[in-house]
Amino acid sequence: MSTTTLVLNATYEPLGVVSERRAVVLVLAHRAVVLERGETAFHAERVTVPAPRVVRLSRYVRVPYRHGVPLTRRALFERDGYRCAYCAARAETVDHVIPRSRDGVHEWSNVVAACRRCNHQKSDRLLAELGWELRVAPRTPSRTATLLRGHAREDPLWTQYVAPWAEQVAG
Repeated sequence: MSTTTLVLNATYEPLGVVSERRAVVLVLAHRAVVLERGETAFHAERVTVPAPRVVRLSRYVRVPYRHGVPLTRRALFERDGYRCAYCAARAETVDHVIPRSRDGVHEWSNVVAACRRCNHQKSDRLLAELGWELRVAPRTPSRTATLLRGHAREDPLWTQYVAPWAEQVAG
């Protein structure tokens, strides 16, 4: 059972995720329309409202442009799937590919999730010195992926609404 609802702008651009209750309030206030319904429903004395899984706002909401996605520990682990960039074990630490002690910067293209063992073994050395390779090159995640962080895997129905925007941002 889904407990969250995907909210789309009037242009079908994903804006974020809200609780089903909040989505029902938006629908009842005529601020959103239901695009996809869930299997459950909310009951009141005189009305029964199906739980929405995807809603579209009735009016366009201007979203301020943000320069880049903020680099946070949680966002990094989400981007890397909570797996070590070197051995694919469960990640517990943050590692700079080019160590900060060697003028490496703290930005998306230089930071990866790592297990304690690999991070300790790597220390302040370069990958070439160890003969190691990254499983996947680090990059900045898309704005859409960041908005839906932790929720996108929850409901496969959202894919048809999220995928076109994720491709547009990534491309």
